[in-house]
Amino acid sequence: MTKKKWTAGQMLETSGSYWKACTLHAGVRLEIFTLIGNDHVGGDEIARRLGGDENGVNRLLNALTALGLLTKQQGRYANTPESKSLLVKDSPKYIGYIIMHHHHLVGAWSQLPQAVKSGRPVRERSSFSKDEERESFLMGMFNIAMNIAPGVADQIDLKGRSHLIDLGGGPGTYAIHFCKANSDLRATVYDLPTTEPFARRTIEQFSLTDRIDFVAGNYIEDDKIKGSYDVAWLSHILHGEGPEDCQKIIRKIVSVLEAGGLIMVHDFILNDNLDSPISPALFSLNMLINTPQGQSYSESQITSMLAKAGVKEIHRIPFRGPNDSGIISGVV
Repeated sequence: MTKKKWTAGQMLETSGSYWKACTLHAGVRLEIFTLIGNDHVGGDEIARRLGGDENGVNRLLNALTALGLLTKQQGRYANTPESKSLLVKDSPKYIGYIIMHHHHLVGAWSQLPQAVKSGRPVRERSSFSKDEERESFLMGMFNIAMNIAPGVADQIDLKGRSHLIDLGGGPGTYAIHFCKANSDLRATVYDLPTTEPFARRTIEQFSLTDRIDFVAGNYIEDDKIKGSYDVAWLSHILHGEGPEDCQKIIRKIVSVLEAGGLIMVHDFILNDNLDSPISPALFSLNMLINTPQGQSYSESQITSMLAKAGVKEIHRIPFRGPNDSGIISGVV
């Protein structure tokens, strides 16, 4: 893989790129895009709707315009087609929750040197944190999964399978789309009790309450995972744990799979040198900052964990998701 050749200009652009990110975060946090909606609105009116300082609001609006997220004509601001689709709250393609999740991580990322020197997290895990942060995290995962899950469900053949467990499934997005693509399939979302309201609300939105249930549990602390299944889907949960707990999770899930059961691990996957692709490498730093032992894993590390738990026919499914996520599959 050819390494990027850096110039001073590129280094400075990267160094200050958080300015752009924080401007976007502020626009979403203050619901600027939602306030504008389909209108063309003056800065003074937006400031009035926000109850904010007109000078400060106008500076933000102009910066968002400079970023290409708003347009401005004769002192009135409007959403671009992309902002209207992705940043207005009532849009089905809204991604504001995951942007707010990134916003909640900014303070922790500023302490990266401390985390690197200590080898310990500097922030409590978002899943167990304040209600607003928990909602941003869970609904952010929903935002992302909604863009990936339909294609994954169409690509993976679950014909003849009857009961899927979506381990740590959050709002249940993958369970929903696997069930939509397979009319005979039932599913169970297994996650923390705090996740249940989000999952039940999402499942109900898709009219699948008769085929998808929720079981409250903690796959780390529980001695055994409840139920019996012939498909297990583990999406973006291994990176939150250290190698020892990952192995325990896989052994627990294998123990509740019927003979011939299918297990699929979806995660950000590093190469075997652990130094690329860039998204999983950066995400591994995110786990250093935010979790006691979480990290990104390589394909060989995940394959080894599965093999140690007795999984056979292990292979990587030809799928590449955003941020270089991949799927490794096997049978028990």
